[in-house]
Amino acid sequence: MSFGPMGTALRWRNRAPLPSLRFFSQLHSRSSFGIAFDIDGVILRGRAPIGGSPRALRRMYRDSGELKFPFLFLTNGGGIPESIRASELSELLGVNILPSQVVQGHSPFKNLLKRLVAAFGKNLEEVTISFNLLKLLLIKKFENELIIALGKGEPALVMSEYGFKKVLSLDEYASYFKNIDPVSQYKNWTAEKIYDCEGNSKDLVPRYDVLSDSVKAAFVVSDPVDWGRDIQVLCDILRSGGLPGQGSGPQPPLYFAADDLEYQAAFPSERLGMGAFRIALESIFNRIHHNGLEYTSLGKPNPFVFRNAEAILRLLQPSCHVMDKGNKHTNSFKTLYMIGDNPLVDIRGAIQAGHPWFSILTRTGVFKGKENHAKFPADLVKKGRLITGAPKRKKIVKEIIDLICYI
Repeated sequence: MSFGPMGTALRWRNRAPLPSLRFFSQLHSRSSFGIAFDIDGVILRGRAPIGGSPRALRRMYRDSGELKFPFLFLTNGGGIPESIRASELSELLGVNILPSQVVQGHSPFKNLLKRLVAAFGKNLEEVTISFNLLKLLLIKKFENELIIALGKGEPALVMSEYGFKKVLSLDEYASYFKNIDPVSQYKNWTAEKIYDCEGNSKDLVPRYDVLSDSVKAAFVVSDPVDWGRDIQVLCDILRSGGLPGQGSGPQPPLYFAADDLEYQAAFPSERLGMGAFRIALESIFNRIHHNGLEYTSLGKPNPFVFRNAEAILRLLQPSCHVMDKGNKHTNSFKTLYMIGDNPLVDIRGAIQAGHPWFSILTRTGVFKGKENHAKFPADLVKKGRLITGAPKRKKIVKEIIDLICYI
């Protein structure tokens, strides 16, 4: 049992039957809602589905394969294009996930250039600026400039697909500067582009004139792999004005796709995330440079990310729009459910985004507390029993909770 406003008791079953197709048909005609799932710690742990997540997600589709109601995956992870991540999720979960249903930490960069072209045609005073959009407007000038992308996966490919023309991964960029990593010879792993099959060093021909062309911006797209090398090279780039080994200069802009301190992966305890890397980089940079590190972080819990997710969910709504009280067609949402395992990221973001977001906290990942999180309490906490306040649309939320109890 849990208690809502004014002490109202709410009784929920630990394992209620999954909602019927009839329920979703009725729901579609009388309400408008969407769902955003975190991935790590909610849907997957590593590459293994958590609980009955595949079964629960299958219930969100009609027999025809169409969505019964709009949902997407809202994660701070990344490093690969959304199309590849969608294919991976489809294979792991047994449902057809569209690329548009995958919103990663770096996804706000997607189509950013195209949107900014339109924005530049207007008076900036008339443009609604949120989440430091003024800073993001600067990205437009990087479209044809040399930028560095770093992190696991294929960060340069990600940025290239977003419209940036001159992108190098930090792996490749560092390979053009002899001795930039003083301990590289002690590392057991090697980059395929640097060494041939016999282990002999290759003389690489840069695609761009990296020895004279300064880096105009650096993007941390996903969790860095080689922290020591990456921090060293980033410090070289940022304090030299974009050209390592060439004195000092104004710091190029630095962007992080997320700022998670920790996240839940396959290992039982949490792993350090991009936010931990940012703290390490900032601490070192501020000790060796006279000016503090300047950067912009994207990803949850930024309200901008949730507004972006809301816009995508609108596009995912079924073509048959629901009817509001005035009997007019509308595609606005009454409620958007954020289902996550990290109070500092998922729940905090939903709280800051405000209406129509409603937060649901699971205990399948980062959060393992017995009660709700003290600083960023979720609207509902899920693990069979619900322990926090009741929403106004009790029946709808109950059906959704019954569904995700299988996750």
